[in-house]
Amino acid sequence: MFNKNPQIAVFSFAYHPFEGGAEIAIREVIKRLLGLNFTIFTYKFNRSWSPKERNGNVEIFRLGRGSRSGKLYGRIWSKIFYIFKALAEAENLHQRERFDAIWAVMASYGGVAALFFKLKHPKVPLFLTIQEGDSERHMVLGKFGLVGFLGKRIIKNADYIQVISNYLKEFVKKRGAESPIEVIPNGVDLELFSTKYSNAELKAIRENLGLKDEYVVITTSRLVYKNAVDVLIEAIAICKSKMLNIKCLVIGGGPEKDKLKSQCKKLKVDNDVIFLGQIPQRDLPLYLKVSDLFARPSRSEGLGSSFLEAMAAGIPVIGTPVGGIVDFLKDGETGFYVKVNDPKDLADKISKALRDPELRKKVIHNSQVLIRENYSWDKIAILFKNIFDRLINF
Repeated sequence: MFNKNPQIAVFSFAYHPFEGGAEIAIREVIKRLLGLNFTIFTYKFNRSWSPKERNGNVEIFRLGRGSRSGKLYGRIWSKIFYIFKALAEAENLHQRERFDAIWAVMASYGGVAALFFKLKHPKVPLFLTIQEGDSERHMVLGKFGLVGFLGKRIIKNADYIQVISNYLKEFVKKRGAESPIEVIPNGVDLELFSTKYSNAELKAIRENLGLKDEYVVITTSRLVYKNAVDVLIEAIAICKSKMLNIKCLVIGGGPEKDKLKSQCKKLKVDNDVIFLGQIPQRDLPLYLKVSDLFARPSRSEGLGSSFLEAMAAGIPVIGTPVGGIVDFLKDGETGFYVKVNDPKDLADKISKALRDPELRKKVIHNSQVLIRENYSWDKIAILFKNIFDRLINF
């Protein structure tokens, strides 16, 4: 443990190197808050990972045995194990050097461990981050319902709540939040996504992908129902039927991969939709830069960090007016809206966005200004620092 700076216990079921948008956000914020020390209690997904690791102002405890593949075996039992093991480890450390605050990353398994700790130590302030991107119905019946009334208890017992969109702010209000709620979006690594590549580098990646003179649409998405990659594939088929010379890059993995590939074969676009699987974050800008347009016709969305990354990389985005997307996407100004579950509307917007260079230029300019002014990690970290200052002096 650390000796001088305020101590924050972080309960997050997943964390680096197994991470999604929420965990990337936590990591980006923490590494900028050098005046605070963080102890992170997370699950050990892979057997080869170190059970304990210290890096700068962060100490990570990875709990459990892990599997050789990194997959979560035992499912609910592994999650229940994590809750009680995280609670025990945090209690043990708290007895030796007290935590000044606890941070629950999402009202799920890490949130349950944080809640139990809070109930035992009511004077230690509980800070809750809500990043869920599923539809409200799924959150109530799924993740939130999975922990039953505990999800609501986590929200009610929080001393301060941070959400990534106004949509989620209204959601936690309806779930009984009694503490202050602040909207702080996820940010973008502006230096990374603004990387400039040489013509030779861009040409090489296009040749490697088998691209010639086609328009390129890209999506970086978990291959799950909410991200509606199936709608995008159908829209690509419509574009092809209208003689639009187009290819689609799909970056990401997930349970719907085989189903989506079968859909491509059925629609005869299996040579036009290229599944690239998981791509390291550091390489994403290169794939964005060889693309002409980003599209994700989400059925639900907490915020949509992939949209922000595409904006930072300088390509127009197409999305649906759902969840947190409406916080940053203005139709015809910072991107383009399409109707939910409407591949024809999406195909029309793809065609319009690709064939109107003046509109593209305006949208790209506006979106990049928006990103620089509102979504840099440095600015977002300052907002988190202000919250922790309040909680530590709670």
